[in-house]
Amino acid sequence: MIASTCLGVGRMDETSQKIIDATMSLIRDKGYVATTTKDIARLAGVNECTLFRKFQNKKDIVLHGVSQEKWRAHVTPELFKNVQWELEPDLEMFMNAYMDKITPDFVNLSIGLRAPQLYEETASMIMKVPQAFISSLTEYFRKMEELGKIPHYDFESLAMTVFSSTFGYTFLNASFGQNLTDVGREEFIKNSVKIFVNGIVQK
Repeated sequence: MIASTCLGVGRMDETSQKIIDATMSLIRDKGYVATTTKDIARLAGVNECTLFRKFQNKKDIVLHGVSQEKWRAHVTPELFKNVQWELEPDLEMFMNAYMDKITPDFVNLSIGLRAPQLYEETASMIMKVPQAFISSLTEYFRKMEELGKIPHYDFESLAMTVFSSTFGYTFLNASFGQNLTDVGREEFIKNSVKIFVNGIVQK
């Protein structure tokens, strides 16, 4: 057993961080299942014995990684506070703020974190991102109704529609880049928002 042959001293912060960074980078690039502890040790510049002195197993490394802000998108409701109470620029702000945080690297990492071996522990962290967007946009729509600027809707469904469009473009762009479409981010956001605004105000 590895545990019996790799006895040694406790964790060293710098070495542990190198192992975490290597693990998360590999999961981002090739997925959880395809990432081996040998791969991790090689990329981190340590031997496997050191890895198992620092962490129980590969899953343990990942759970330490997802607890660090550098490996989270850190999307919170505060990200969407810069509103003007004008529908078109505010919807553009929501979509841009999300895309600024959810980079292609984070999309690929989040896909890797959905592995069945991890999902029970990582699901709540992954869901915080859409929850922050949807809850913030739903509350924004309610306030806009109170201000008399938009009619009443099922605002959560409306927020889900905007989020689905934003997530869809972000995911497809991360997966295929310009091989799928030549429509760039700015053009997509502006055109999508015009469609949303027209549909909302013409109810």
